[in-house]
Amino acid sequence: MEYVNRTYRQHFRSDRWNYFVAAHKETDLCIGVDKSSWHPDIPDFVNRYIRELRTEMDQWIENHPDYARALVPFVAPADAPQIFREMSAVAEKSGIGPMSAVAGAVAEKVGQALKKQFGIREIIVENGGDIYADIAEDLDISVFAGSSPLSEKVGLHIEATFSPLGICTSSGTVGPSLSFGKADAVMIACRDVKVADTYATAFANRIQTAEDIPDCIDRIRQQQDILAAIAIKDDKLGICGQFELKLF
Repeated sequence: MEYVNRTYRQHFRSDRWNYFVAAHKETDLCIGVDKSSWHPDIPDFVNRYIRELRTEMDQWIENHPDYARALVPFVAPADAPQIFREMSAVAEKSGIGPMSAVAGAVAEKVGQALKKQFGIREIIVENGGDIYADIAEDLDISVFAGSSPLSEKVGLHIEATFSPLGICTSSGTVGPSLSFGKADAVMIACRDVKVADTYATAFANRIQTAEDIPDCIDRIRQQQDILAAIAIKDDKLGICGQFELKLF
């Protein structure tokens, strides 16, 4: 089931953030900027940036289709755009294809470009459920898990001292992304948003039923670069890591 209506985007706190949507092709971003850093030129800058970035990416992929189809780690050649070389590097950690990190990689590039251009204090870039967060104050993030009764009822309390970081979610029941599992949601938080993105996909692939959650959480605990995680299937969840469980 694909959820086109992204209801979770309605949860930005209006007293903290100015937020807007920017979309181009498959890239669909919701961006929050702290009110003190807001500049009216920000949306136009983002729209230009994502078009330029996607043009570079699409042109390279057109000539290297095997990279886009790879389901196992695939080394990008030295002349590939930097974003693809970075995606290849993190996919070595998860053992799956480099496109598993593309949403997080794009979110990171946009967030970093905005901070450099406008000197932003706090920024969140959400790309299809994958979040790049550069924050100065703590943040509560709920997990969107489709038809699960736990959807948007639980989440993580993200500590700003770990910023910048990535909080990424993968699902076998929600959205268009490829998944070999049936998890309603696996949320992973890491210092590197690309690592979080590829791990989220890899661990979501492991869950077919709620009984798979304990083993999945045990495997997540073995990865030292994962800060925290939540796995949801139906009405069951597992959690581990440094961040507190948040109830909504």
